[in-house]
Parts: sequence; structure tokens; C-alpha cells
Amino acid sequence: MNSYLRPALVLLVLFGALTGIAYPLAVTGLAQAMFPGAANGSRVTVDGRVVGSALVGQAFTSDRYFHGRPSATTGADPQDPAKSVDSPYNAASSTGSNLAPSSAALADAVKARVEALGGGPVPGDLVTASGSGLDPDISPAAAALQVARVAKARSLPEDEVRALVKRHTMGRTFGLLGEPRVNVLALNLALDGLKR
Repeated sequence: MNSYLRPALVLLVLFGALTGIAYPLAVTGLAQAMFPGAANGSRVTVDGRVVGSALVGQAFTSDRYFHGRPSATTGADPQDPAKSVDSPYNAASSTGSNLAPSSAALADAVKARVEALGGGPVPGDLVTASGSGLDPDISPAAAALQVARVAKARSLPEDEVRALVKRHTMGRTFGLLGEPRVNVLALNLALDGLKR
């Protein structure tokens, strides 16, 4: 029995140290050396202060700012931790709404969002949550729909705001992956940086 137990325990400790300590430390060290920004969460700083992440959306609600996609994330209810409440862009609870396309709740939510945007045709990303609920980007069409509101709230010419959106529109990755997009946080920070 001892002849089997000792090698098993030695291998358990050895592989536990190798896969649980050495490998994670090596991967973390390589990531920090090769991609420090991404390894540290793609943090966005302004005047030495972290204001967000380029990879996680934020709940902008003022008319002075561009709004991102709706977020379906939830958090613990402060009154009763056993229950959950809506908590937009809660990175600790990344999830989609899990509502089926045939869901009446989804249809009602989309209808209410369309009406809040003035009705008529609107880009889908302004009325539906992403799969993670944390999407930091919107489509150029979603940004264009918001130009008039933002320009009016900031007393700026629409052409100036439209040009800012164009400067912050990123194309497809490597020219073929994904869709053109606008990072909402970067766009809103650029708006705040305009000299008036």
C-alpha cells in the first residue's frame, strides 16, 4: 500500500505546484511583460485617475453623453441579498437577459426602448442587450442617431459632434473581423476634452 501511496502523493504535490503555482505565475509574468495594458484590464485613465475600462461599458444616462447598449446585468438586492435587482454594467455579473426572441418581456422592453428614442427605425444595438451585458461599443449608426441630442445638450454644432464620432469609429479588426464600432467611453471622454 505504501508503495502506491507515496508516489501518488508526491505526484499530487508536484503537479499541484506546477499547474497551480508555476504555470499561472509564468503566464501572468509573460502577459505583464508583453501586454501590460490588456493584462491589467485595459484601464482608461484621465489625469492619473482610472475612469473605466476600454472593454467594459458604463451606464451613461445624461443627454450630454452618448449612451451604450442596454445592459441586462444584475446585482444583489441591498434589502435582501437572496434576491437580485437590475445593476447595469455590473462586471461581477456578466450575463445576457436570457430572454428568447419570442419572449413577451423582451418585446415589451425593446418597444419601450424604441419609444424612448423617439420611435421609428433604430439600430438594434440601442434597444437590445449584448450577450455579456457589458458591451463597451455601439455601431456607427447608433452613434449617428444620438448626434443631435448630444450636440443640443452641449450647445455644439452637429457637424463637429458628427466629425468626432467619425474620428472614433474603428473599422473591422484586420479589415475583416467583426463590424465597425465606436467605443462609447472613448467618445465621451473626447467630448469632455473639446475646448469650448
